[in-house]
Amino acid sequence: MSTARPLSIGQVSRQAGVAVETVRFYERQGLLDEPARRASGYRQYSEDVIDRLKFIKRAKDLGFSLNEIAEVLALRADSSMTCDEVRQSAGAKIEDIERKIEDLKRMKNALEELVTSCDERTGSECPFLVALAKQDAEGDLAEPVSATAT
Repeated sequence: MSTARPLSIGQVSRQAGVAVETVRFYERQGLLDEPARRASGYRQYSEDVIDRLKFIKRAKDLGFSLNEIAEVLALRADSSMTCDEVRQSAGAKIEDIERKIEDLKRMKNALEELVTSCDERTGSECPFLVALAKQDAEGDLAEPVSATAT
């Protein structure tokens, strides 16, 4: 721990922009080292924990899971790791995001088709509800029932 005055969990959470429970959660998940404690049991943090929390928060904002963040933190801590290894991790994340974007586009298109198929029918005859009830074996939404079909 540095020679700077130790910080309480509340001070750390405010300065890092996260909730107190988030700090505790990251400790339980192993993303933060267990802090020193006062005789009273209160946690005492060094200021470097704030930077680590901000790093975790930025990584989460970029879509990294906690497991992926743990891997990136391990790369960051290992001075023998190369930038290429970090680039590979980021590249894998980009591919994951691209797959999610394609999935979201398919979902959006299916919903748009269902919304445009809606008309004045009610209840169980509603094309939107019928399509949701009739999913094919792959889990894709069924084609909407046209307004002219009965």
